[in-house]
Amino acid sequence: MDSSIKSPKKFKSGDVIMRQGELGQNAFIIEDGKVEITVETPEGHNRVVGTRGAGTMIGEMSLIDNAPRTATVTASEDCVMLEITKDDFSRRLDSSDSVLRMTIQVILTRYRDMLKRSDLQKQKPENHGAESTEREYVELADAIENLRIANEFSQALKNGEISLHYQPIIDLQSGEIYGFEALMRWIHPEKGFISPAVFIPIIEDNGQIVQASNWAFKEACNALKRIQNTSNYHRDLHMSVNFSSEDFSSPDFVENIYNTISETDVKAEQIHLEITERVLITQPESAKETLAMCRKAGMGISIDDFGTGYSSLNYLHTYPINTLKIDQSFVRDMQNQEEKDSKDLVSSIITLGKNLNMSIIAEGVEDAAEGKILKDMGCQYAQGYHFARPAPEKDVIETVSNWKNPEI
Repeated sequence: MDSSIKSPKKFKSGDVIMRQGELGQNAFIIEDGKVEITVETPEGHNRVVGTRGAGTMIGEMSLIDNAPRTATVTASEDCVMLEITKDDFSRRLDSSDSVLRMTIQVILTRYRDMLKRSDLQKQKPENHGAESTEREYVELADAIENLRIANEFSQALKNGEISLHYQPIIDLQSGEIYGFEALMRWIHPEKGFISPAVFIPIIEDNGQIVQASNWAFKEACNALKRIQNTSNYHRDLHMSVNFSSEDFSSPDFVENIYNTISETDVKAEQIHLEITERVLITQPESAKETLAMCRKAGMGISIDDFGTGYSSLNYLHTYPINTLKIDQSFVRDMQNQEEKDSKDLVSSIITLGKNLNMSIIAEGVEDAAEGKILKDMGCQYAQGYHFARPAPEKDVIETVSNWKNPEI
């Protein structure tokens, strides 16, 4: 889907960016350059009422109502702008806390009303105080960097900067490869590696995650087919792909999943949809129906980072979940004598999974000792650097082709 945050826009000196009296559907943050703000008086004269430079916002009032622009904004230098569309603002506002949403709407509406009633002709041409305050707000909120990442992500996907790495999941009892988790990676041509912990939350917030997830799922299914065929591994391999609450709000989510499985000719039983508890919290009804359809088709459903959030036994009763993933923080602390609770918690999750006839996958296994503890506890599967790091498809094919079951 097309994102409502677009690629950076460039304006030449003298270009009219916004015109007084026209309806506006967007605002801009000035990344580079300078603009001049003018107002046409009732007598037909143009009066300069202010300037804005890098780090400030223009046209913001169009985001909250359908009133015409109250001023004309012209580039006084060559400018680069980060665009915020009305649709994006509305979607974020609608998904915010109800008290916050009400307060913001009241404040912004009163501000618009104040502008209408003010005598703009009496304003001084320069307004450095307001500009400085705007810049401080932007810097404190990290809005500029987030917008840069959002602006660049969609193009990065088209340019092939986004790829998938695959981390093997190991059967602890036999040492064989059970399957893989597909993990998104972004190598920026200038910034280098951008951590998923940075860009995933941003593209979740602006809605790009749906486009990214659709691409990742199709790519992962195709990769699974190629890995299986090329390596000639002796057992069916599985592929786990992460999905967000935004994905579940998409009306064609299930259709896209079904179509991709059909097009790539993988078995539904080889696919695991990996979700977090946030999906169950924010999309309780749609998630229940959607997951039920996926399970009925044969796909597995995994809860990621189990035990770190609002884990509830009610989830396991209400939703068709068949796999729990133990967060790596608990695995990491199992051998720490001062963190005995972590080992007990891991043991409890494994016992819980067995009692509910669920599979358990432990994440973040860093050494053989951790693997042995988990195996002795009865944990079925594990992934982590001790077994293999996430790697591109070609490296994974070589790993699978030459796999030797590790001693655990």
